[in-house]
Amino acid sequence: MKDKALKGIGAKEHLLDWDSIPWKSIEKNVRNLRQRIFRATRECQWNKVRSLMKLMLRSFSNLLLSVRKVTQQNKGRKTAGIDNRLVLDSKSRARLVRQLLKNTPWKVSPGRRIYIPKANGKRRPLGILTIADRATQAVVKNALEPSWEAQFESYSYGFRPGRSCRDAIEHCWICLNGWSRQRWVLDADIKGAFDNINHQHILDRIGKIPGREMIKQWLKAGYVEEERFHATTSGVQQGGVISPLLANIALDGMQSFIGPTFGFIRYADDFVVTARSKEELEILKPKLETWLKARGLELNEEKTRIVSVLDGFDFLGFHIQHFQGKCLTKPQKGKVLALVAKLKEWLRNHTPVSPEVVIHHLNPILIGWANFYKHSASKRIFGYVDSQIWMAIWKWCLNRHPNKSKGWVKQKYYTSFKGRQWSFFARTKDRRGNDKISYITTLSDIKVTRYGKVKGTASPDDPSLKEYWERRKAKSNKTLLVVRDELLSTNWRLELIEG
Repeated sequence: MKDKALKGIGAKEHLLDWDSIPWKSIEKNVRNLRQRIFRATRECQWNKVRSLMKLMLRSFSNLLLSVRKVTQQNKGRKTAGIDNRLVLDSKSRARLVRQLLKNTPWKVSPGRRIYIPKANGKRRPLGILTIADRATQAVVKNALEPSWEAQFESYSYGFRPGRSCRDAIEHCWICLNGWSRQRWVLDADIKGAFDNINHQHILDRIGKIPGREMIKQWLKAGYVEEERFHATTSGVQQGGVISPLLANIALDGMQSFIGPTFGFIRYADDFVVTARSKEELEILKPKLETWLKARGLELNEEKTRIVSVLDGFDFLGFHIQHFQGKCLTKPQKGKVLALVAKLKEWLRNHTPVSPEVVIHHLNPILIGWANFYKHSASKRIFGYVDSQIWMAIWKWCLNRHPNKSKGWVKQKYYTSFKGRQWSFFARTKDRRGNDKISYITTLSDIKVTRYGKVKGTASPDDPSLKEYWERRKAKSNKTLLVVRDELLSTNWRLELIEG
């Protein structure tokens, strides 16, 4: 098989202008090869799997797509590793491709350790790899991931193509809904999962595959903090392109271990187990601890608890609880309060800006937040957020004109829209320079719908499910078009971020 990207596999001597690369053709090449790896794995043709993985590692299309991913699409593209190198323009991307094409033994660089704040006040460590290592990890991931997608369990939803936390939440609802007899939940938290996964367990799981030695190098690369090198004897670099896949590989098999008697939902290192009785979960918990210990992991006793669905629990930003015999998934209270506090703080710090700027800043945040939670029982909470934002904007208006009457302020900033007499608005220009009016988004107008969970072990890499994924993509695109229209009504451009 030839790659057909520019000059095909090993296109070393030249590189077309980056801006003229036919990306649809490049994506098709990689997608077809991923599907061949998936199918060969399902059919247990292991020699063919190895050959196809080697082909993917040498694929020029895969290299181009990987460089594009880490230098143009990923959020961390503007964060440098220990070499302080950034690749943010077409010429430097072409240079990076030429560098990675050289047939020299690859030597992995250590990560640069930084910390980001967590919701509980603590800090999460991230290992920022060099841009070259990130691109190479993306290349290896495309070779390794489709094979594991053919093997992963059905109730794993985190950091996998075609799956999201909404699938995990919908599965929670299915396990705990009124007709189900499962009323108890093991709300589990793994202590420092990414930092403590046993390296040898990961290497044993992936076996002697092409790219194994590079994966081993990344596991052992270490990190630099305050100009001091620290070796890594366990864990995967949080921030690495391939790290979520390696974590999923390490934790795969938990569903089979638990068995069909229990309900099970896992999103990366977060998981819940549902059962009919508290006693069943108390018996299961120590068995799970033994299973995790073999992988270098342990449960966080402070955050792991067995609870009744009548009392409810928080999972992936949602609160899940029984109300009058029905299982409801609602936005987590802390997430609601955090959103309101964030927007109020912004308004307090931006009194001088124009109404147009306020609408342009708030609308994308409100629409994005509401679209994340619109598949849950969130109608009343949307109304609460609307009222809080209305009061915050009203206060912002009064602070701008302390010597004016409230009637004057109302007439200047508010108008009638969709039957509401107090709609905050701004006069703006559309793309053609014509006058238009923009309004603040009202979350109560966003329709709450039931989410369609991904079925079974379905994967976008499975060529036999092409029509299924096309239907899901069409439905998702329809939702994105609605969001886009909402955003365009505020005359602003939203950068879509993966993930």
